Amino acid sequence: MAAAKAWKLVLALLVVAGCTDTTAMSGDNSPGDLARVPDGVAEIAAPGQDLTAVRIMPEDGCYWYRYVGPVETTYLPLRTIDGRPICARA
Repeated sequence: MAAAKAWKLVLALLVVAGCTDTTAMSGDNSPGDLARVPDGVAEIAAPGQDLTAVRIMPEDGCYWYRYVGPVETTYLPLRTIDGRPICARA
């Protein structure tokens, strides 16, 4: 009986492990990422934002940076020190 439970647990772990994404994001740039952030944007951007992976989102025309958190990687709006979004167009 205990061996059957152990096998079920091992099988469940294997199934769950097969569902995870193991691709690395460090150094991977998407096609929309800018090769270099303009100097004016870098000067007004608040500290603590990663300027190595920045893109302009077509929906709003604003700069967004890639945030790599402990759980997920996502894009967040690039902001000035006073919290305003930085946009390429008005």
